[in-house]
Amino acid sequence: MNIQRTDRLIVALFALAVIAGCSKQSTDGSTAPVAEVNTSNIAEIIYVGGDIITVNDDQPVVEALAVKDGRILAVGSRVDIEAAHNGAATRVVDLAGKTLLPSFIDAHGHYINALSVANQAKVYAPPAGPGADVDSIIAAIEAFRAEHKVPAGQLIQAYGYDDTVMPDDRLLNRDDLDAAFPENPVIVGHVSMHGAVLNSAALNDYGISAETVTAPGGIIVRKPGSNEPYGLIMETAYLPVFSALPGPMAEQEAAWSTAAQMLYAETGITLAHEGATSAGQLEMMQRASAAGANIIDVVAYPFMTDLEAAIQSNPVEGWGEYRNHLKIGGVKITVDGSPQGKTAYFTTPYLTGGPSGEENWRGEPTITQDELDQLVKLVYTMNVPLIVHTNGDATIDMFLDAYEKARGGDFEKPWNVTTIHTQFMRKDHIPKFVEYGIRPSFYTLHTFYFATAHTNNRGAEQAAYISPMRDAIDAGLRPTNHSDFYVAPLDQMFMMWSAVNRVSREGGVVGPEQRISPLEAIKSQTLWAAEQYGEQDRRGSLEVGKIADLVILDSNPLKVDPMAIKDIKVLETVKEGKTIYRR
Repeated sequence: MNIQRTDRLIVALFALAVIAGCSKQSTDGSTAPVAEVNTSNIAEIIYVGGDIITVNDDQPVVEALAVKDGRILAVGSRVDIEAAHNGAATRVVDLAGKTLLPSFIDAHGHYINALSVANQAKVYAPPAGPGADVDSIIAAIEAFRAEHKVPAGQLIQAYGYDDTVMPDDRLLNRDDLDAAFPENPVIVGHVSMHGAVLNSAALNDYGISAETVTAPGGIIVRKPGSNEPYGLIMETAYLPVFSALPGPMAEQEAAWSTAAQMLYAETGITLAHEGATSAGQLEMMQRASAAGANIIDVVAYPFMTDLEAAIQSNPVEGWGEYRNHLKIGGVKITVDGSPQGKTAYFTTPYLTGGPSGEENWRGEPTITQDELDQLVKLVYTMNVPLIVHTNGDATIDMFLDAYEKARGGDFEKPWNVTTIHTQFMRKDHIPKFVEYGIRPSFYTLHTFYFATAHTNNRGAEQAAYISPMRDAIDAGLRPTNHSDFYVAPLDQMFMMWSAVNRVSREGGVVGPEQRISPLEAIKSQTLWAAEQYGEQDRRGSLEVGKIADLVILDSNPLKVDPMAIKDIKVLETVKEGKTIYRR
């Protein structure tokens, strides 16, 4: 998405075990030293009794794993590890047939939103939520209003509205919201996170009327037969609304951050991605971090519109270093919108026209080629990682052009660059990604949630090729996979299932030739995601010296029927050797 949210974080404290040497009385009454114990080799925890998937091709599955001081002390056979690392204070954990693997890494999402969704109505379409049609959405918001006792005049927010699945194309509009909520401003966030539907009170509060000129790169859907806004606003037209949405009070920042991070921990994630951070959001995240709010790691990417302000407060020399489990990872650039919202930019027209019925609609980039060229060159000069939102194939063309100009033909110098979503990558794009060392972060959940919308909008052939993970891996790329939370729920097993099976909401198969193996799916959410962050020496696989960020599942994704992967439950999440979530 091309919009930011407000972030807060949470911190876990990790205790270290200290084992003291001892002495004993000899038979003649003298004090004789006991054979000295090498306490540096004594583990705090040893995991045994289940499948331990290391995501290390040199040692794929082991019988035991030892942890000390928040790091992995040893992996290998149970006999060897217990002989070398089991001491009096060691806790031996019997997995009882469960499966242990590295914790999941959020390759792209909007962590900041996690702070607010706990205070919003969820209106995802089934199976993720109740929003099957307009009436169901209204009912869910009404139930939220009643449960939270929202007084008249107070803003009500909802998230997850998916217009692509509304029966008979009957879409939510301001009149629906006005009838149900005459005394409250209401904003229903579009599932793309690129816009929202507002009722009349909210439109009035944010100064949007028939006289409002649609900003370049934006959309204001007008009521049929008039110039009155009909509720849905998207892209740049939505940015002023989004930037003005209320966040937590200062005294709430730490608590909201902790609650947000628990949403990640519950799904086995120990590193969250904040993919479009404003300067104010970054400051808030830093305050919450300093207050000890973080129980997981968070990586923030200042958004292109706030880059100057972010640099002024945070000199680039300090980027890439964790402080209280928060680091600035690089810069975020957004070049287009969402394909399901018809704001992604393509080389050919949408088959169904534009969001307001525009003919020959190809979508529009959010910035010009010249602006993109300048931004990419700037980030290259800064020598920091870059993540770029590119959905439509024309947008990917724009970015590759800007990338080539920035590097001036010199592609030898390492530069960590990831294209986010990259859904409508063409086959001819892949060789350039390989040549330039660009990592695509794909979004296979669209094969489930939005397959029908993409087929209607783009045609069956192009829709079947969305997120082409198989071709990318076969070409030598190591792509990641992400949920783009809250566009899709934080469900790591469902995301893995979507990459392995590519089955739509309706039960059809979407591009079966792009399916990947369960092990590759795991890698895309662990080791390859660690590489995306430049942290492959620190996390992503179970190897000696790496941090002990772990997840325990009730079944082994490599052994169950591929269609059953989505039913696997996260039982426990461990951060640096300490349990932060247990089911």
